[in-house]
Formats: sequence, structure tokens, C-alpha cells
Amino acid sequence: MPDPDPITVVGIGADGWQGLSPAARAAVESADVVMGSARQLALVPDGLHVAWPSPLSEALPGLLSQYAGQRICVLASGDPTFHGIGTTLVRLLGADAVEIIPHPSSVSLACARLGWPQDQVQVVSLVNQPVERVHPHLQPGRQLLILSRGAQTPVEVAQLLVARGYGSSEFTVLEQLGGPTERVRRSRASEWSEDVDALNVIAVGCEGPVLSTAPGLPDDAYENDGQLTKREVRAVTLSRLAPAPGQLLWDVGGGAGSIAIEWSRHHPSCRAIAIERDSDRAKRLERNAAALGASVTVVEGAAPAALDGLEAPDAIFIGGGATAVGMFDACWNALKPGGRLVTNGVTLETESLIADWYKSHGGDLVRLSVQRASAVGTMTGWRPAMPVTIWSVVK
Repeated sequence: MPDPDPITVVGIGADGWQGLSPAARAAVESADVVMGSARQLALVPDGLHVAWPSPLSEALPGLLSQYAGQRICVLASGDPTFHGIGTTLVRLLGADAVEIIPHPSSVSLACARLGWPQDQVQVVSLVNQPVERVHPHLQPGRQLLILSRGAQTPVEVAQLLVARGYGSSEFTVLEQLGGPTERVRRSRASEWSEDVDALNVIAVGCEGPVLSTAPGLPDDAYENDGQLTKREVRAVTLSRLAPAPGQLLWDVGGGAGSIAIEWSRHHPSCRAIAIERDSDRAKRLERNAAALGASVTVVEGAAPAALDGLEAPDAIFIGGGATAVGMFDACWNALKPGGRLVTNGVTLETESLIADWYKSHGGDLVRLSVQRASAVGTMTGWRPAMPVTIWSVVK
């Protein structure tokens, strides 16, 4: 029996049918069934059209099975492998089962209109993400292209920029790119208040203060009740955790969430799960993560029991509860091979446990002492903070 025809994914822009290549038109015309959003389906000739259900991710396998054996053409916005359905289908079916005919992406079109170098632009998708995901990318001189989820996104982004001190940033909204009703409007972020078409891209030329993505943000960047890994200790701790793109951290005893947040800010694909047993602290941690645009999932509960069923991590930080019975064993067993585990201790009880773990598992053991200048009468002297023992080990 011959292999079934691959599913063909055709990228289509706001210019619709007229903007498609001959090969893309032929793929649509020869298909037994064409799938896509209602907006996309309205751009192509009549036939057996199937509009995407919601939520699509759950319904897609069943939908493809329903029409198995027929020639299927899927419509995608712009370039199907750029935040598009093409990538989803390849992941689901394999590359050999999907043929992709791309169209210029919204980023390509936006850069062409703005004269921006596409290889130097930072793209941020808010299609399925909260507006706070913009925060880590706000740095002076950066050029951002933000993919909107709808008509309200430009106002939300402008308000976020103003709140972060980036109100003077150049703010451009590009609507219906490539289509007959294309429109490009420019202002400052602080001046933006207009309604826009739902199909839009936002361009930001960033002007504002620096808030680095390097480890060791100022302590006052976090709302906290004192349960906070201090700046210098945090920087050393994160260097031992060694965040890498695409990896997952467990922050056990999250407190204010500074370790989880700065891990996630290292790269847009970094994720963290913060486990915190105190309800007020868990809510505060969520607020801190939102304020700094970090991809952190908060699990409210006491470890080690609360660790059951969580996705296996690439790194673990035990910042609180290290003395709980079974804590180390639960974390060590869950850690992936090659993963890093770091534990900090300031009490004799925790240091005693760390010494035992170091003896049995090896690793690196350091003690960090930080002193800060402060007033001594009319002069200045050094006031030491409590020393912190840091144990790190690779599984």
C-alpha cells in the first residue's frame, strides 16, 4: 500500500489568494479538505472547509484522524514554521509527513517596512503568553517585534512600557501587513491610545533604564518579607546552577522567588517551578514573577511531598526546607543525569546536613561572607551579613 500523501501546510498572508505562489494555489485547489481559521478560509476558493475548533491542540489529532486518507491542506499565517501550525504538525506527525510552503512571516514584512535588520531584532510572541513576557527584553537600544494576540495588545504593551520607564520608546503598530488595508502608525509608547485591527505587529525601539538579565538583580527588585536570597549570594548560586536555554529548574522553598525568576530570565526558553508552602509567600512569588516577566510556575505545598508528579528538572535549588525528612533524597532521585543541585545553608543544622551530603556525594563546597558599608556614627564601617554555605553537585 502506498504511503499516504503528506499534509500540505500553506502559509497565507493578509494579501490572501493573490499573494500565494502557483505551487501554494495548486496545493489548495487539489486538496480534498482545507483546514484553517475562519479568517484564513475566507481568503481561498470555496470547497470542503474545516475551521479550527478551540482549543486546537486537544482537537487536532482527532481532526486529522477523521480525514485520514484524504488530501489535506492546512492554512497558516505567514511562515508556518514561525510560531505556527507547521511546527505543531511536524512535532505530531514527523517531518516526512508534512510538506510546508512558506509565505513571508509578519516579522519579515515588518522589518521590510521599518528597514530593521531582521537578524538583530528580538521577537516576542504574546499570542499565547501574558504581556509581562516583554519585561526581560526591555533593554536600552534594543529593537523588539511583538506578535499580538489581538486588538488590545498594543495598548497593553504601551501601558507596560510606561510603567517600566520606557514611555519614550518609539512605538509602531503595523496592521494587516501585506494586505490591501495595510496601515503603519508611529508614536511614543506614552502617547499610544488608538484602536487597531486584530491582525497587528508591534515594533518597539527601546528607550529606558537597564534591568539586566544577568544574575544578581538588586534586592529591591523583589517584593519580599525578608525571605530572599540576597543579591551577591544569588549571583554565586545561579552560577552554580548554570542555567541553559530550554532547561527546567526546581526552586524548592521559593520564598520571594528570586532564584527561579533569575533562572527564567536567563533565556526565554528557560522555565522554573517554584515550590512554596506558605500561601502568602506563594502569591507574592507569583507577583514577582509577573512583574519581571519570568516563566515560573508556582506550586503551593510542602516539599518533599509537593514534588510528586512534577516534570523532571535539569537543576534543583533547595533554598528552604533542607532539613525536612527525605528532602535531599527526593530531589536527588528526581534530578536528571547531568543535572545540578545546589543547597544553601545559614544554620548549623542545615550546614551539618550539607557536610554529610558533601561527604557522600562530593561536589563543591564554599562559604560566602558578604559585608556591606553602612553608617557608624558620622563615619562608615563594614557590617557583615550572616555567612552562607553553598554546596553544589552534578549528578
